[in-house]
Amino acid sequence: MAEAKIIDGKAFAAGLRSRVAQGVADLKKSHGITPGLAVVLVGEDPASQVYVRSKEKALVELGMNSFDHHHPMDMSEEDLLVLIAKLNADPAVHGILVQLPLPRHMDTTKVLAAIAPEKDADGFHVVNAGLLATGQKGAIVPCTPLGSLLLIRDTLGTDLKGKRALVLGRSNIVGKPMAQLLLQQDCTVTVAHSRTADLPGECRRADILVAAVGRPEMVRGDWIKPGACVIDVGINRVPGAEPGKTRLAGDVAFDEAKLVAGSITPVPGGVGPMTIACLMLNTLTAACRAAGAPVPAEALA
Repeated sequence: MAEAKIIDGKAFAAGLRSRVAQGVADLKKSHGITPGLAVVLVGEDPASQVYVRSKEKALVELGMNSFDHHHPMDMSEEDLLVLIAKLNADPAVHGILVQLPLPRHMDTTKVLAAIAPEKDADGFHVVNAGLLATGQKGAIVPCTPLGSLLLIRDTLGTDLKGKRALVLGRSNIVGKPMAQLLLQQDCTVTVAHSRTADLPGECRRADILVAAVGRPEMVRGDWIKPGACVIDVGINRVPGAEPGKTRLAGDVAFDEAKLVAGSITPVPGGVGPMTIACLMLNTLTAACRAAGAPVPAEALA
């Protein structure tokens, strides 16, 4: 059997960014509106700072407005909630993103719930989760699951009816919304997790396997159904070949899996680039809805 097709998330994300940039230009021309995203960072977590910079850079590249709010670690929860209320009321701000994790003295659930659902660029608000779960229109979909589904549809085609899909992981950020998106595509969906009995057997039945469990190379090659589409959401730092060096690894043992799967995302270069591209897409979608303009086709929900 030939090796799996490597799904190039970086290339697909570049194309999506280009389409979003065109959508931004069209919205400016038709309605005089420039989509704007407010990015709120509290504290000085190095990884969060890197993520925020990449998001802010992408906004500018695509012609959007970036409203940057960087605050020290000792910012009070009350002051953060006041800031969010101001951003909710600002018509120039179409999306709000609060970078996680927040400092320990803040209640993450309370902070995320304060964001207006229509401006919830990450798609984490309980209202957006509810709209997605009930199959109603108007949900803003979390970026990583949305990006994963776009890669699946690009690889397998838009008709996924009847395919068996297994989502490994049940987080509110990836696992649960991923399952809902696949259900909406008429897949037969199983959600598996650390307490699933016969996890390898469950995986072997899946035509589509989405791994989002946060355990490096947990899914072995012999867990995979021959010809399956494997989407590896995991980003784990593990020891590298040289002493003291590290490398990135997914939740799937890539070298084993590519010998069995029909298609597979690499780590890095697979789902990762799609996450920021879909954040840009969500911001454009929110701006289009605010203006009463048609939303991008890729928004899906």
